[in-house]
Amino acid sequence: MKPVQVRQGTSPIVLGLPHTGTFVPDEITAHLNDRGRQLTDTDWHIDQLYEGLLPDATTVTANFHRYVIDANRDPDGQSLYPGQNTTTLVPLTDFDGQDIWTTPPNAEDVEKRRRLYHAPYHAALAAEIERIRNLHGVAILYDCHSIRSTIPHLFEGTLPDFNIGTNMSTTCASEIEALTAQICKSATPFTSTTNGRFKGGWTTRHYGKPDEHVHAIQMELAQSTYLTNEAAPWSYDSDKAAILRPHLTSILNTLAALAPTLGGTT
Repeated sequence: MKPVQVRQGTSPIVLGLPHTGTFVPDEITAHLNDRGRQLTDTDWHIDQLYEGLLPDATTVTANFHRYVIDANRDPDGQSLYPGQNTTTLVPLTDFDGQDIWTTPPNAEDVEKRRRLYHAPYHAALAAEIERIRNLHGVAILYDCHSIRSTIPHLFEGTLPDFNIGTNMSTTCASEIEALTAQICKSATPFTSTTNGRFKGGWTTRHYGKPDEHVHAIQMELAQSTYLTNEAAPWSYDSDKAAILRPHLTSILNTLAALAPTLGGTT
């Protein structure tokens, strides 16, 4: 299986999907324990949730699972949230802090996976961002994520439904953050926050360079907003999604319309 799938569009919006993939090579599966093989920390069905919301958007999707290597972590291994519980470039535990390996990967394993999976994903993502910037004079990377709404190991209480991340307003123009937050705040019956527990991962921080006309924003959705239950078999709930999707459509259309005012050419 190819590590990355690209669908090219002409909109100024690029959708990144680094965590929806479930592919794990047999030689890696052999070293996962029973807990790890459940792939619990997948961004379940996030590709289905966003499908068709902005038909001319470019999508860049990682087909591999984050337990192979996390496409939203610094390839040099630096922590996104120093001093807080989080997972690493190749996670050694799941989000609950439980071991997922019978034989943990060594440094050579991590480097091999970086070369075979992490690097191709980001080469594709960087190429698409550059293509869109050349087309419009500006590109907006919207990084699509979801997570269980209750994970005591990572955060207290229940996560808001919409979690906007811009690394403390540094990865995109202020209008992008403000308009997205406004739509989320008015989205009934959902809750929202900006730069709360999740401030944007490595992807958002790495590509978000507003001065170079590349803007990046992360949306971390609580999975309770579109899954039947936040547990196996992780079923997509079409009725819940039908309530959520119009708000996501509004965000994407609003950002696409905003792009020409950010230094774009169209």
